[in-house]
This record gives sequence, structure tokens and C-alpha cells, in this order.
Amino acid sequence: MRRVIRWREGVVEQELSRSAGTVEHLVRVGEQQVRALTYLDEVGEPTVGDRVLLNVAALERGLGTGGFALVVALPDALPEDPPPAPGHVVKARYTPTQTMVLGADEQESPHHDLLREADDLGGLPVVVADLHSALPAVVAGLREAAGREPRVAYVMSDGGALPIAFSRTVAGLRDAGWLAGSVTVGQAYGGDLEAVTVHSGLLAARAVLGADVVVLSQGPGNLGTGTRWGFSGVAAGEALNATHVLGGRGVAALRVSQADPRERHRGVSHHSTTAYARVARVPADLPVPGLAGPLGATVSDQADAMVALSDDRLRRVDVPVEGLRRALEASPVPLRTMGRDLDADEAAFLAAAAAGRHAASLL
Repeated sequence: MRRVIRWREGVVEQELSRSAGTVEHLVRVGEQQVRALTYLDEVGEPTVGDRVLLNVAALERGLGTGGFALVVALPDALPEDPPPAPGHVVKARYTPTQTMVLGADEQESPHHDLLREADDLGGLPVVVADLHSALPAVVAGLREAAGREPRVAYVMSDGGALPIAFSRTVAGLRDAGWLAGSVTVGQAYGGDLEAVTVHSGLLAARAVLGADVVVLSQGPGNLGTGTRWGFSGVAAGEALNATHVLGGRGVAALRVSQADPRERHRGVSHHSTTAYARVARVPADLPVPGLAGPLGATVSDQADAMVALSDDRLRRVDVPVEGLRRALEASPVPLRTMGRDLDADEAAFLAAAAAGRHAASLL
């Protein structure tokens, strides 16, 4: 039998940091110390001296976003059962840590009647991005161009992290008033609202949260295999399909990089080309940032090739980037993508902000 979890036992030695729904500790495991992340709602609150059971598979493989030891249980200090509550939607289904939540659209929800026959987004702009790191940049561009503070909802799909608590970006944007709320869909969980599918999540963002604009991406983390089809961002194309079916206005945020060492991600990433030009089968806006120099020319040519590959379903929209750097610098949360900050890969964030600027023109 092939074991997919690497189990360790450790003892909590020191608290390192705390965010909405999570706490990070140093944990002693044999002769070494490891950083361990606990989801408080699922596991309970470890204290110094507690024995913890850990999953260290991602840590020992040296993964980036998910490279923590994860606290699975406090065997000597199990949390009390939660009080009885409605809800029968199970997320992270049939895993040892499956979580039961109240879906916004299920029968026991106060929003069930509102969503039961909901079927139309009424032209709601939905900015779809491949990477979670695009979220604050999209919102920065949107706010800079809107001339007011639009109600922005974040819909998190399940291609990356499943618990939204893993995202300090979402917590920081909520605290700053940049997000009106969040919806976790599919196997993802922990948002202000839960939904079963991307479709019902978009409808909940519109009808329940009253969103003027939705930003939709996977959670932190991005699975890729270096193959044409083996990456989690394929779902970005399906999100555009869902948006169109429901009468929304899809905006495809380009994944762009000037610094990625991998050729397939320089300029416009092949992830954007595949998801938007081949997986998406519906009309959508393609904001193309007006970047300077050879990179700008390359991105422009790649965007034209995407439009042609999509049989002209993608509608190219040229977006100037003047002023967007200043808007990005005002972000209340750090800007980082694939380990690079704004100075190291400015083009990545300008492209996302350009999508936000275009979405503002649709309000």
C-alpha cells in the first residue's frame, strides 16, 4: 500500500504568527523544529507543551505555498463538539478532515428561497484569474478606476488551498474594506458563504452579498505539471463558461510575467492561452495591458494569437497602465506571485490591475 501522508508526532514550543482562522507554531519533532499550521475551527487551539499529530508530506517535499507541517489533531486536547447547527454540505469530502458547512443554497439556509430559482447575473462583471496572487491587484485596479468603492465579492474555487483561512490576502482585504465578502465553492470552504458549485457561488455573490463585481480564482497554491493540460488553472476557462451561462460579463485576467525563469510562463503564460482560448467556449473580454518595450510588444502579439485561437470569442480590450503602479503600491496586503514581489515582476501585477480597471468600465 502506498501511503500518501507522512505522519509525525511533535510538541508545540512557540507561537509564531496568527491570522484569521489559523495559527503558526514552532513544533519540536525529534531533533528538529518545524513550522506547523493549525486551522483553529477544524482542530482546536494548540498551546505550548501540547502534543500534536502532523502531516509533513508537503514540508518534506519542499513545496512552496503548501510547504508547512499541518496539524491534524491534538490527541490529548480534543476540542469540544460544536453546538447543533443547520447544514449538510460536506467539503473536502471523504477525507479524514472532511468539514460540514451550511451552503447558501441548501434547504436550511435563510438564502434558499432567494437562490432556489436564481438564474441570472444581470450582466455582473466577473474577473477570472488563474492565480490567487492576482486578487489584490485586480481589486486595486478596479478601485482606482471606479471613482467609488464598489462592492467586490471574491469567489474562491478549489484548485488550490481548500480552506480560505490559508489566505492572509483575503483576511487583509476584508479588514481594509476592499472586499464585501467571500464565497467558497466546490470543495473549498470557510468563506462568508458556502456554495456547491461555481454557478451557485456566483449567484450567491450577486444575490446575497450584493456584489457589483466578482473576482474569481483558485485559492493560494497552483498545481502544474509542465504539461499542456495538467494544471489547475484550466478551471479558469470553465469559470468563464459558467459566467456566460448565467448572464454575467466575463473578464479574463491575463497571467503575465517578465521574470519567470520558465519560458512557457514569460509574457502571457500558456495557462492563460489554454484556459481562455481553448477551454472557454463563450465570449469574454480580454484586457491587454499596455506594457512598454519589447515585453509589451510580445504580450500584444500573444494576445492577438489567443483571440485567433479562440475563433474570435475573446474580445481584445487594450488597457493603459499609467497610474496602476501607484494603485498597486496602495494595496493593504503584500503583493507576491510565485515568490516575486511588485518590483521583481511588475508586469504580473499590472496585467491583473488592468483587468480590474477594465471591469470598472463595465459598472
